[in-house]
Amino acid sequence: MKLDQQLTIGLALSGGGFRAALFGLGSLWRLNDAGLLRRLTRISSVSGGSILAGIVAHRWRQLSFVDDHADNFDAVVAQPVRTFCSQTVDLGSALLGHLTPFVTSAEFLARRYARDLFGDTRLRQIATPANDRAPRFTLHATNMQTGRNFRFCQNYIADYLLGVSHTSEVLLADAVAASSAFPPIFSPLLLKTKAGSWADARRDLPNLDSLRRRIVLADGSIHDNMGVEALLDTVDIVLVSDGGAPFEIDESPFEDDLLQLVRVRDILIDQARALRKRSLLDDFADGRRRGAYWGIGTTIGDYDDYHALANDSAATACLQHLPTRLRELTAKEQGQLINWGYALADSALRERAQLPIDAPRGWPVGAWPLA
Repeated sequence: MKLDQQLTIGLALSGGGFRAALFGLGSLWRLNDAGLLRRLTRISSVSGGSILAGIVAHRWRQLSFVDDHADNFDAVVAQPVRTFCSQTVDLGSALLGHLTPFVTSAEFLARRYARDLFGDTRLRQIATPANDRAPRFTLHATNMQTGRNFRFCQNYIADYLLGVSHTSEVLLADAVAASSAFPPIFSPLLLKTKAGSWADARRDLPNLDSLRRRIVLADGSIHDNMGVEALLDTVDIVLVSDGGAPFEIDESPFEDDLLQLVRVRDILIDQARALRKRSLLDDFADGRRRGAYWGIGTTIGDYDDYHALANDSAATACLQHLPTRLRELTAKEQGQLINWGYALADSALRERAQLPIDAPRGWPVGAWPLA
């Protein structure tokens, strides 16, 4: 049985620092091995997931597809992701931003993305659905002024209240930095555009031109940690790779007037994420939507998959507790994260999304098998 060619498929890549980027890489690797990477019509991402999505978008034209399988996926996508995640990026960028006058940490983060990954590539220069059979890439940030989701796509930027701009020139590195500008370390990232380049505002705001000229952005996970919202009414099959860490119980939270706000922020984000996840899973269970969710904390045994690649173990349980940072991960941590994302995606695609896919070819990172 083959998948109906008319069905559209979207993938959401969650936030969660380098942990989420590598877990998501394993998910993409499984999709590629299954011949589904080229079938994706949309890739929606936030924060750490946007680092991965940015690399895929930037290098899409280099992928060599044979029968819908990119035979150079490892070299073109996986190796650049792993090389970047072998460095500690957040500490140096944050310190420079706090010590250098008139340059923010988010700007230093964007410069690092540009230096190591994207150069001066602009959003409109990356692969497009029409010309390259590429997905529509949507990188999400949060507009701190309007409180709405802010979207970076190949041919436009958008905010529900500000409208849409099809002519603003935005660097891919800036878009990824805005999406991963987690407060209070890296936010905000300031995006300056021409007010006249925007159209279709949803509300007649008295300060609309000012809001369009100077846009204050922070991490996309503040608004939607899974990046799933953009897929819900646009594709037939919704896939979610969630590398976000589970909410931790804190016996002794900060009680200081200011420091306790970090805990309050984490609680609010977790509650919003839990509501989105619960609603999505209910839609899957009741048949209102078709798709699958797999998270780094998912119990693979819950899939009742006799062909599962891995078993739940202490090693896989530890992966969800890796810190949500842009800091160096060891070869072992990277290999296990990639393999865990691959294994969970494999079971979820077959058992939950009911997709007719070929058997996996083995572990993507053979040095660190999970079974």
